[in-house]
Amino acid sequence: MGGALFTFAALLLTAPLLAGCVVGPDYSRPSVETPFGYKQGGIREDSPAYVAARKKGFREARPSDAVERGDWWRVFRDPTLDRLIRLVDVDNQSLRQAVANYRQARALVASAQAALYPTVIGAPSITRAGSGGGSTGTVRTSAALVGEASWQLDLFGGTRRTIESEAALAQSDAATIALTRLTIQAEVAADYLTVRYADSLQKVLDENVENFRKTAQITENQYAAGVAARSDVITAQTQVQTIEAQAIAVRLTRVQYVNAIATLIGRPPSEVSIPVAGIGPNPPKVPVGIPGDLLERRPDVAQAERLVQAQSERIGVAVAAFFPTVTISAQGGVSGLTRNGLFSAANQFWSVAASGSEVLFDGGARTAALRSAEAAYDAQVANYRQVVLAAYAEVENQMAALRILGQQQAAQDKAVELSRKAVEITLNEYRAGTQNFTTVVTAQGLLVTNEINALQVRLSRFTAAVTLIRALGGGWDVRSLPSDSELKGPSLPIDRGGQAVRPDE
Repeated sequence: MGGALFTFAALLLTAPLLAGCVVGPDYSRPSVETPFGYKQGGIREDSPAYVAARKKGFREARPSDAVERGDWWRVFRDPTLDRLIRLVDVDNQSLRQAVANYRQARALVASAQAALYPTVIGAPSITRAGSGGGSTGTVRTSAALVGEASWQLDLFGGTRRTIESEAALAQSDAATIALTRLTIQAEVAADYLTVRYADSLQKVLDENVENFRKTAQITENQYAAGVAARSDVITAQTQVQTIEAQAIAVRLTRVQYVNAIATLIGRPPSEVSIPVAGIGPNPPKVPVGIPGDLLERRPDVAQAERLVQAQSERIGVAVAAFFPTVTISAQGGVSGLTRNGLFSAANQFWSVAASGSEVLFDGGARTAALRSAEAAYDAQVANYRQVVLAAYAEVENQMAALRILGQQQAAQDKAVELSRKAVEITLNEYRAGTQNFTTVVTAQGLLVTNEINALQVRLSRFTAAVTLIRALGGGWDVRSLPSDSELKGPSLPIDRGGQAVRPDE
């Protein structure tokens, strides 16, 4: 048996030398067109620098060490918002699902790696048989201790291509975790800002209810003095009830958005409360950096790019199917009657074999599989480039929104200021008897409309800031993805946020 073990050990040592060839294309990141600057950032398309950058065409994205990291929502300087968003990593179920998918992907990497190693099976057995009966009967006991090993050599890299493909898919799932987290965080922030808008709107409507009640009292005084019609009093009272109804409706909006936040942070609505506070006057400024950084800062771009590599490696798997397979197998052990001594030389046996196989005819199945893999790769490349284009468009849209909405808010605030002056003047004229009440009603209605519009524009500006930060990737970048060595090394436990928990932590 010693000779058999030596022979098999020699095969094990030489097999890695035989498995050095990897067929199929080596992956390289697809090129994408990267603009020189953002159009909404003030760059002129006819400038020499922009024209020169356009002539360069496509370029490959590279990670940038200067990318900012951190909790992006802290730019709003709101402790309540900070507390709520931090709860996303604790109990959000969509994020937990994404983390579970990533853990599954890591297990698939380990499963693919197992194909690189031999399979060893131990098969012990014992048999007891008898013949005859009574004192003349005989009983025989036989036992066997058999070990079997087989190893399919990865001579042409099909298994290694599969491992690389699964590793890329795992990285894609890791990017999905980041994308899910960022999306949920942005939703929490947007819903929170809507709650703050509702608080500001509630205050505006409540103030107008009080102002309209004062106006109604003026009409009653004018009617008592005989200088106003009864219709003026009824119209003023109608105004009070109309605005009061709108103020009541805002309470429902607030409750619904608070409950939406509770769902996003994975808590029952009864456990979540948000103190009353209005929305701020201006959103924080958002630095956008250069367009090339966007390719490293958005998790959806990284996700799409990892899917490209996964499909590229599958082309190699399809190419490897055209080459022969070689399997080394060995068997050895002891088998026989125990009365003769189970481990005696007569009961020992062994065998070592090497076999190969090659498909001679398959009706074009392997060629079709290769063409399918190549077509799927082209589709993933197109998807990757489309995701990049959509990312640039989203950033441009939100930059435009912040700029234009800022101009709109300035004009709207001016309209509010003029409307207040108009109400004050028309009320004084109505008291003096030089103006009818219809003019007062029109001025007051216009003031309410302008105040509501001003708040809506302010909410849109804050929401655009959140959306722009999300479009820029928040505080994420591609360095946050697990490396190949992490995925192919010992499996580490994963926390709720999808990060590996290392022993020194």
